[in-house]
Amino acid sequence: MGKEIEQIALALKHEVILKIDDSNLHELTLENLKKADVAIEFTTPKSAVANILKCFEANVPVVVGTTGWLDKLEEIKKICVEKNQAFFYASNFSIGVNLFFRLNVYLARLMKDHPEYFASMEEIHHIHKKDEPSGTGISLAEGILKEHGGLNKWVLGEKANPGELPINSKREGEVPGTHMISYTSKVDEIKISHEAYSRKGFAEGAVHAAIWLVDKKGVFGMKDMLGI
Repeated sequence: MGKEIEQIALALKHEVILKIDDSNLHELTLENLKKADVAIEFTTPKSAVANILKCFEANVPVVVGTTGWLDKLEEIKKICVEKNQAFFYASNFSIGVNLFFRLNVYLARLMKDHPEYFASMEEIHHIHKKDEPSGTGISLAEGILKEHGGLNKWVLGEKANPGELPINSKREGEVPGTHMISYTSKVDEIKISHEAYSRKGFAEGAVHAAIWLVDKKGVFGMKDMLGI
């Protein structure tokens, strides 16, 4: 993702003044961060929170695409507001996926009155993906739980008890990301799906979010940027 984001930023005539990975963590200083107009954070669940807080300390808006740390999300949002900083989080920056989020919620709302349909989800990601299910999968699941009425929690795996939404999470090759929602009855099945062909759509969304976030204060997401 970092390489894709860099290529797109440079193609749009932006300057990348600092790139951090495991080999140069010592360069992630407040002094270096303050040279930037905005930071884009795509790392690991273990390092995301510390990186976000460092951006807040440097007074630099930060766009975050790292997933797997959502147990700290509300805390980060609160700190952002208290410190008058700018924070943009999305489990997925693809415009197509965010439209898919809306479609998913609408379908769940329709299925609320049809308990004869069993809801399930399947996702496929590349073998390097560390969190399971993915942030996108969790966002889709939460959208279903909020609107469906007959479901109260999601569970990882293909089997589920009544009231549970099963998420079958697969890791295969270099798959950028595929998500499928199914509603199955004894007589038929309804499916919606989104398949990413490459990581470029995610990277483009992250760069546009970074451009959009400059000079703003507060907590934002793709709904704010896209107006949906």
